[in-house]
Amino acid sequence: WDEKSRAWEKEHRKKTLPSLVKGEEITLKMYGSYYYGKGIYAAWKPGYFYLTDKRLILYRQDFNEITIQVPLEEIKALIMKEEEHFVKEKQKQALYLLDKQGQVHRLSAVEANQLKEAIEQRIKDMGLYLEENPVLPQLEDEQIVGSLMEEERVIHRGKKMWYLVPAEGIQQETWRPGHLYLTDKRLCWWYDFDRKMVFDAPIDRIINVSSEMRKVSGLDSKKESVLDIIYEVNSTKRTASFAGKEIDEWARALEGIVSAGSAEVLGAEMETCPECRKEAPVKELLEKGCSYCNWVSPVSKERVHKIKIPA
Repeated sequence: WDEKSRAWEKEHRKKTLPSLVKGEEITLKMYGSYYYGKGIYAAWKPGYFYLTDKRLILYRQDFNEITIQVPLEEIKALIMKEEEHFVKEKQKQALYLLDKQGQVHRLSAVEANQLKEAIEQRIKDMGLYLEENPVLPQLEDEQIVGSLMEEERVIHRGKKMWYLVPAEGIQQETWRPGHLYLTDKRLCWWYDFDRKMVFDAPIDRIINVSSEMRKVSGLDSKKESVLDIIYEVNSTKRTASFAGKEIDEWARALEGIVSAGSAEVLGAEMETCPECRKEAPVKELLEKGCSYCNWVSPVSKERVHKIKIPA
């Protein structure tokens, strides 16, 4: 290092507090992180939360950066939410801060409940009130939409689905929680922890779909339903494995596409089943009924009834 580098490092080491306005007092300091997901960049930014008598700040000491600051009078609501940890079977607490401008800030802290209570107390001391029983917007779907291609639309979705992330480097293959989406162009999986698309396979590259019961954990002898998607990448066959509670529904949705041909299914007009709200081709709903809940259209019932009447 030269003298300038040493001088910068010495000064940088001293900077342990964010710049405060005159008269501003810190009431709580806590290590945590803020989820930054604008544009193509998405990541957790770690630092220290500073709760003052005027605002909430996340300060990144290493960069002398105030990543986020929200005036207390601009906070509309606070919501705690249990979220999946990147390690299966574990949960973590996330604190969502909704401001009066309509923005939602996703926060994580070593003691998230304590941070929430401290913010609530400061706001109360100011004679202000937070919204009661707030509802968290469907942020995940909003970000999913942001990840879709032009004119791409989701035609099948479901509950949580675990994906067997392939081994990479020293990291062994691992089951991770997320959500599976079938669009009119591809099958893709959204990783909840990183909040981004991690896997996708074009519909016309899916060769086969199968499901079976097998162990998904070396520690647990219990077998679970696993969905295997065989698809092609550069003339090489690959397998993507998924586990969850809706394997049969996903198998039916994907088998229909593989057996009928992607062009026929994806080009078909879609409609929602009036019984279970699942999407399916209009022709299939009217002629065969819903493959998910066995709903049958009145037209089909009438046709079957007429056939059964003896001449």
